[in-house]
Amino acid sequence: MRLVDGAREMMIDGLDRIRQECGIPTSFPPEVLDAAAAAAARTPGAEHRDRTGERFVTLDPASSTDLDQAFAIEQAGDDVILHYAIADVGWFVRSGDALDREAFERAVTVYLPDERATLYPTVLSEGAASLLPDVDRPAVVFAVRVAPDGTPRLDGVERALIRNQAKLAYDTVTPADLPDGFAELHRRIQIAEAARGAPRVEFPEQEIARADSRLRLHFRPRLESEEQNAALSLATNMAVGEALFAAGTGLFRVMPDVDERRHRQLRNSARAFGLDWPASTPLDAFERSLPRDDPRTSAFLIAVRRAAGGASYAPFEPGVRPWHSAVAATYAQATAPLRRLQDRYVVEAALAVANGDPVPDEISQAFQELPAAMSQGDQRANRAERMALDLAEAVVLSGREGEIFDAVVIDESDRGVEVQIVEPAILVRLSAHRVDPGDEVRVRLESVDVERRSVAFQRVG
Repeated sequence: MRLVDGAREMMIDGLDRIRQECGIPTSFPPEVLDAAAAAAARTPGAEHRDRTGERFVTLDPASSTDLDQAFAIEQAGDDVILHYAIADVGWFVRSGDALDREAFERAVTVYLPDERATLYPTVLSEGAASLLPDVDRPAVVFAVRVAPDGTPRLDGVERALIRNQAKLAYDTVTPADLPDGFAELHRRIQIAEAARGAPRVEFPEQEIARADSRLRLHFRPRLESEEQNAALSLATNMAVGEALFAAGTGLFRVMPDVDERRHRQLRNSARAFGLDWPASTPLDAFERSLPRDDPRTSAFLIAVRRAAGGASYAPFEPGVRPWHSAVAATYAQATAPLRRLQDRYVVEAALAVANGDPVPDEISQAFQELPAAMSQGDQRANRAERMALDLAEAVVLSGREGEIFDAVVIDESDRGVEVQIVEPAILVRLSAHRVDPGDEVRVRLESVDVERRSVAFQRVG
C-alpha cells in the first residue's frame, strides 16, 4: 500500500506506533553498518566473468533504487534464452558474518506506506550491491532456456560483472525500449501457465487518495509492464526449482490449493463485486479472464490472496514434490536477494548445482534453519502491513459514522458474519442473524477509532 495526495500526514503517528508494536527495526547496529561499509568496498575478482559489453536493462518502479534484477534476451533456434542477472549479494555477505546474522533477524524488507525497513544497510541494498544504471556491478547470471510451449530450463549459472544499460520504469517503458523477445517470452510463459491451470496473478496495490474533499481507499491495478516483468522471475524461479529438486537439495516456496469452503467464499466475493463467474469455469481461468483495469478485479484478487492462505518455505525432502498452488509447479525463489534473506542461499545452491559442484555445507544447513526465520520475518511484515491497512481503513472512514454501505455476506462462523463492503472495498466482521453466504445486506458504520485502527458496523437491512 502506498500513500498519495497528502494522506501521509494523517497516518504518520499511527505508522510509528505500528513499527513499535511489531518490532520493525528503524536502524542498524553500528557493527552491521561497519560490516556493510567494508563489504561495499570489495572489488569483484576473477570469478566474475566480464559481461559489461552486453545490453542488460532493468525494469522497476521509477523510484526504485534497490535493483535486484537485470535482463538480456536472445533467440536460439525455436527457444528464447533469458539471461537474468541477479544482484550478487553473496559476494558481499558471507554466512555467519555480522550482515548475515542481522539479516536472519530481519528476514525480509518490510514495506510500510511512509518508509521501509531494509534487509541490508542501504550502502549495499541501494548502493554497491544494487544493479544501478551505468556502473559495473557483480551479479549472478542465470541462463534460462524457454521452449515454444513456455517450459523453462536452467542452462547455466555464473558469476559475472555486468552493466545496467538502461533503468526502465513500469509507467513509461515502451516496447521499443525492451530487448527483442521480451513480449514473446511473456507470451510463452502465459501459454505454459494456462496449460498447467496456474491461477498466478500479480496482486494490486492499495492506495489512499483524495476525492471530493475526503480520503478514499482503492486498488491500483498492476500495469501490463509489471505483469510481463513478473514472467521473467517466474521462469527463472521455476527453472531453479526444478534444477534443485533434481539435485536433491534446495529450499522451495510452497502453498496449498484453495479448499472447497474458501472456494465457495470466493464465489460469494465475486457476486459481491458484480462479477459473473460461470459455474463451469475454474478459478484460474476466471482470474485470467478478468479485466485488469476494473477496480472490481483488484478487489477480487485481494480476496483470492486471502483465501489461498499463506505460502511458506520447505527444504528438500526425499520423495516429496514441493508444490505452489498459485504457480501450479515446483518453485524456488532466487530473484530478490536484496529483499529476501533466503534467496541468497538459493542462488548459491543453484550456482553449485549448475556447475557440477557440491552445495556447501553451510548452505545445506541454512536450508533447514531458514523456514523458521522466514516465517517469523513474514509474519512480522504481514502483521505490520495488515495493521497499516486497518489504519488506512479507519482514516478513510473517519467522519463517515452513520453512513450506510452495501455489502455481501462472504462467510459465517461462530465468530460472527464476515461481509464484503462493495465501496470502499473493506472486509469486516459483525453480528447478524438469518443470513447466508451470498446474501446482499446493508450495514451502517457505527464507530471509527483511528488510534486503535478499528471500525465497527451494524447490519441495518
